[in-house]
Amino acid sequence: MNVGCYSGHRVIESSANETSDSNRSAVCIAMSGTDTPERRAAAIIEAVRAIKRGTFASYGEVARRAGLPGRARLVGTVLREAGDDARLPWHRVTGAGGRIAFPAGSRAAREQVRRLAREGVKARGNRVVQRPAESSARTLDALLWKL
Repeated sequence: MNVGCYSGHRVIESSANETSDSNRSAVCIAMSGTDTPERRAAAIIEAVRAIKRGTFASYGEVARRAGLPGRARLVGTVLREAGDDARLPWHRVTGAGGRIAFPAGSRAAREQVRRLAREGVKARGNRVVQRPAESSARTLDALLWKL
C-alpha cells in the first residue's frame, strides 16, 4: 500500500513495509510547513516584504527564502496575483543575474527601474548593476573560512 505526502510540488510515497506509520507521519509533518497554496503564497509574500530597501533578490532567491527551493515561477505567479492591493515591494524582485523582470522598454520595466532608482539601485539597460541582497544560503567558502 502506498501513502503519499504532498510537500509543495512533489508527492513522496513509501510502501507500508518500508516505513513504519510513525516514521511516515514524521516525514509528512516535517515537510508540511508550506503544504497549502495559501501557506506557500504567504511565505513568498513574507520573503518579498523582507527584502530591504535599496537591495533586490532574484525570483529563485525569494523562493529559497520562503522555503520553496526550485519554485521561482511560483514567486512570479504569487506576485502577479497579489496585484497592487498587497502593497508589496515587487520591484525588488528581479530575474536571475539582476535582470529586470519585464521586457526591455516596456511600461512595467520602466516602472521597475524607476522604483529601484528611487531606492538607490542603479540599472543599466534591462539589468541591475549592483550586487543583490545577501543570500541566506551559506556557501561552502563561508562555512570553511567562517565568512
